[in-house]
Amino acid sequence: MSILKERESSRSPLIGAAEPAAHADLPAPAAHTEAELAALIDLLTLPKARIETVTVGHSRDVASRAAAETFAAAWTARGGTVLTTVSWPETAASWLRPAHRLTAEIPDAWVLAAAPLGFAQLVRRLRHSTDWDPARSYAFASLHDSRVPALAGDDVLHGLRGATADGAPWDVRHRWVTTHLPAEVTP
Repeated sequence: MSILKERESSRSPLIGAAEPAAHADLPAPAAHTEAELAALIDLLTLPKARIETVTVGHSRDVASRAAAETFAAAWTARGGTVLTTVSWPETAASWLRPAHRLTAEIPDAWVLAAAPLGFAQLVRRLRHSTDWDPARSYAFASLHDSRVPALAGDDVLHGLRGATADGAPWDVRHRWVTTHLPAEVTP
């Protein structure tokens, strides 16, 4: 490996100082809804998903903490296992410690409730320093914003799925956030 490539691979994935200011208008997380929680659990329990164990992560704001706690209670009530719950700050010098805590055990999936900017910082660290897989990750509506994948960087969130406040599923494909119609219920 050349010295230049080695230096590049060891460089911190932190978002530059000018970038957060450009995204200062990102909304704070709102309280989760029952439709959102139900849709998220539905995504995790699709027949081919085979998800039993999850690691729950959340930023430290009130709405994200409440969403994570409510999800964990609902998940364990239905027989699932929460391996660990990890929180992270909205600003920090490094997100290495929460990134390692989120990936210390190998869950079937990660469930994330967070404020967009801190989440973008965390996932950059997750992709740079761990084996975290966004395709095995599910998020609350607070991360349903097309600016989040742009802020996180190229393909950092490719495969992430989630639920909107009204229960519609959404996913990230490269830098695109696509919202889908909820599955129609047939009698």
